[in-house]
Amino acid sequence: MDKNINITLKVWRQKGPKEKGAFETYQLKDISQGSSFLEMLDILNEQLVNDGKDPVVFDHDCREGICGMCSLYIDGHPHGPDSSITTCQLHMRKFNDGATITVEPWRSAGFPVVRDLMVDRYAYDKIIQAGGFVSVNTGGVPDANAIPIPKKDADLAMDAAACIGCGACAAACKNGSAMLFVSAKVSQLALLPQGRAEAARRAKAMVAKMDELGFGNCTNTRACEAECPKDVSISNIARLNREFVKAKLQD
Repeated sequence: MDKNINITLKVWRQKGPKEKGAFETYQLKDISQGSSFLEMLDILNEQLVNDGKDPVVFDHDCREGICGMCSLYIDGHPHGPDSSITTCQLHMRKFNDGATITVEPWRSAGFPVVRDLMVDRYAYDKIIQAGGFVSVNTGGVPDANAIPIPKKDADLAMDAAACIGCGACAAACKNGSAMLFVSAKVSQLALLPQGRAEAARRAKAMVAKMDELGFGNCTNTRACEAECPKDVSISNIARLNREFVKAKLQD
C-alpha cells in the first residue's frame, strides 16, 4: 500500500544557456508514493508559485513513455533509478521517506541547457534530417507489404525503431556519444529492403552530422544500453560501424 513521504530535492536551477547554474534545495512533505515523479515536480512548482518564486522549468509532453521529452538526470541515472522506463513512468514509491533526491538536466555538449532542467535536444532532429529517412519510391502500401522480409530482420528493425530519441544514451555516456541513437535510426532502415537503396548515403551523412554537432566517440562502456528506457541494444552500433565502413569502401 502506498504511503506519504517527506523528501528533500536538490534541483539544478539555471536561468539560461550562458548563465551559471547551481543546485537549490527544496523540502516537500506528504508526497504520495503513488504519484509519478513529474506529478511530484508539479506539486513543487505549485508550492513555488504560491510562495511567489519562479517554478522549475522541465520538459514533458505525453507522460506515457512515448515522446521522450521528460529528460531528467535523477540520482545519477538518466530517467531515474529504475530500468526500462522514462522519467514520467517513474513513481515516488521508488524513493524512501526522508530521501534526498538530486535532479539535473542532461549533461552533454550536444544538448545545451535552455533553462533549469530543460535542454535543447534539436541536435537529434538535425541528425535525422541528415539521412534518417527513405526518400525513394518503394511502392504503395500493398506493394510494400508484399516484399518478403525475414522475420528475424523485421523483429530487429522493430526493436531498433523503439528508440524514442530521448537522449538518455548521450547523457549516460562519459563521452557524450550519440552512437546508440544514430545506430538505432540507421538500423531500423538498413535491415529492411526499403532502406537499402540509400544505405551508404544515410550512414555517412548521419555520422558526419553527429560529429559536427559535438557528440563524442563511442568507447563501448555500454552505459547507453544500460540506461536506455526502451532497451535498445548496442548490437546496433556494430551494425552502424559496418554500414559506415562499407559506404566508405564504396567511395
